[in-house]
Amino acid sequence: MLHAEGPLLTVDVGSRTTETTEIDDVHESYIGGRGVATKLAHGRIPFDAEPLGERNCLYFTTGPMQASNMSFTGRMNCTAVSPLTGGLLSSNAGGFMSRNFAATGYGAVELVGASDELVVVHVTDEGVDFEAVPDLAGATVPETTAYIEDEHGLEHDHVACIGPGGENEVRFASIMTSESRAFGRGGLGAVLGAKGVKAVTFDGDSSPEIEIPAIQMDVHRDAATADHIMKRQGTTSVTDLANEVSALPTRYFSELQFEGSEGINGDRVEEKKFEKATCSACAFACKLPTKDEERGVETEGPEFETVMSFGSNAGVDDIVDVMQSNELCDRYGLDTISCGNVVSAYLASEDEFGNTELIFETVEKIAHREGIGDLLAEGIDDFHEELGVENWTVKGLDFAAHDGRTLNGQGLSYATATRGADHMFTTMYAWEYPLVDKDEAYDPTGLEGKPEMVIEQENARALEDCGIVCRFSRSFMTPERFEGLFSEDYDDLLAVGSRVVDLERHFNNQRGVDRADDTLPYSLPDFEAALDEYYDRRGWTEEGTVPSSRLDAAASAD
Repeated sequence: MLHAEGPLLTVDVGSRTTETTEIDDVHESYIGGRGVATKLAHGRIPFDAEPLGERNCLYFTTGPMQASNMSFTGRMNCTAVSPLTGGLLSSNAGGFMSRNFAATGYGAVELVGASDELVVVHVTDEGVDFEAVPDLAGATVPETTAYIEDEHGLEHDHVACIGPGGENEVRFASIMTSESRAFGRGGLGAVLGAKGVKAVTFDGDSSPEIEIPAIQMDVHRDAATADHIMKRQGTTSVTDLANEVSALPTRYFSELQFEGSEGINGDRVEEKKFEKATCSACAFACKLPTKDEERGVETEGPEFETVMSFGSNAGVDDIVDVMQSNELCDRYGLDTISCGNVVSAYLASEDEFGNTELIFETVEKIAHREGIGDLLAEGIDDFHEELGVENWTVKGLDFAAHDGRTLNGQGLSYATATRGADHMFTTMYAWEYPLVDKDEAYDPTGLEGKPEMVIEQENARALEDCGIVCRFSRSFMTPERFEGLFSEDYDDLLAVGSRVVDLERHFNNQRGVDRADDTLPYSLPDFEAALDEYYDRRGWTEEGTVPSSRLDAAASAD
């Protein structure tokens, strides 16, 4: 089976020491990316580690496909215990850093301990350097990347860094790379900030020689020649459809349609797009550099989830206002989904939907933990009672768009996902809008037959995250192409994804997560029966815990 290569580099940022460990067996069993990081984290992070404490470890990993020239492979993975959910969480970022990471020759980089001063960690194929950077305290993401380029000649595609949000341990702070690409969900930027690390850089000339089958060029060619709306509008192309079918969260989840959607839809984004942009090696080019000359706003995006969180959910109907919120989050290192939802919750408590000046001001306060921002920085699950708003979270993670009250299978997925109300854990919504061929589609209403589909898609998404292959390859990466690329039967590849989900769930079980956490703030038909079926098909207990016998069987498969 095709897999990533290279040892684990452990970097203790407190003692300024490093160690390498061979992890060939982990790569062989878990391919790379999220799988390798999850396996390492499960064995090396204490189950009772505090998310913002020294015993939490943070992992950067990439996969075998980053040795290819195939489209949809400009991504990498980051894993740690989340300060927002309290569980093990992996986040995936695009851009251009993954191949610079691979060039260091390491298969995984683990950050442990905590520094007593702000540092940049420089990882190369010749070793690790620690640079004290007290003058970067409070620096924005662009200011940090500019410093590293000026002082070290490394452009932003070599850099993973945090802004003020991460330094101030905002629980939904991002780690940013290529300036505008984010390891966004779950607050991994706060974990880096708690370790006293402002940035990590990757550079070298020691990429592993992994032979990728020639089928990669078939995928690449199809991506280059496809006439796809995402090449013009990115994920915002789904805005009108979501609104039409009543799946667009509006005014802090109180409504499902937004009367101002035409002001923030894909057409409006396309009007503001001024050039093409992509991730490393990708010919699909779905990124969205946008600007508004009159307002002096320039950013990358917004994508659909940001259009929801800072648009419809905040009662904002002007795409330039959403662009400005997007740019503020990128600058300060904040997840746009969580930040927008948090701000929308605050607007609901103040009856101030649509107040854009208050929105911009509140984002600034959150990043710096000033005034009300200090409370909001803790996340909705923490502050909802104090503000008198509903708790729109699962396992502490606030909801993405693609509303489960309309798309019921997506709702089940939000409940079962190990990282909470995250749309990318299964992308079940694609089969319920539908965004797939009609003969593959599911009726969005009800849960009959959907637990099996949710499991299959959870496993498939985990496989992609091991590879690493972008979510937007759905139309191009068929099971047959996975088999051709990874030299393995597709069912066996899905079994790798299943083991990853088991490990994540087992880790979280040890931290107290069980059936009581697989809940929703709304009712779905036959939800409890669907949850029973889901657990049974997963081989978990009725309480949603992973039995040790299942882990033992997975270890034997390893």
